[in-house]
Amino acid sequence: MMKAIYPGSFDPVTNGHLDIIQRAANVVDELIIAVLVNSDKKPLFTMDERMDMIREATKEIPNINVKSFTGLTVDFARENGAKVMVRGLRAVTDFESEMQIAQTNHSIEPGIETIFFTTSLEYSFLSSTIVKEIAHYGSNVSKLVPPVVEKAFHRKFDHLLHGTTV
Repeated sequence: MMKAIYPGSFDPVTNGHLDIIQRAANVVDELIIAVLVNSDKKPLFTMDERMDMIREATKEIPNINVKSFTGLTVDFARENGAKVMVRGLRAVTDFESEMQIAQTNHSIEPGIETIFFTTSLEYSFLSSTIVKEIAHYGSNVSKLVPPVVEKAFHRKFDHLLHGTTV
């Protein structure tokens, strides 16, 4: 049985992430979406919100499991019996940093391989940061995120657009 993890902060999950998730789930027996607790970032959504949005957005994919983690990704992979780490590449600019991370992980844990999926062309520009900025200013994000995330943005940002408090 091939088990893989797809690590990230997923703040929030985008259609680009879902593209990678669906494609990776088609080639492994179990895909764990590993939601990172990153102390260097201040997320817009709580860990529970991010995990719930991922679960809702992937509920039609039977071999998905969503878990949170702290620490090194290779340690999380080892603890969960995963031999493969999935990473997405949007553009050439991603390649250098992702390659460095993959090589570092391999030096720490040679038994875990990294597989890169290039994102589909229609999502090559997409990042959680860009989506959050678009949503913050009240623009339509329906083509960029799953419906559950679009609703969550409305809950987070409508008070800013209409001058009310949450």
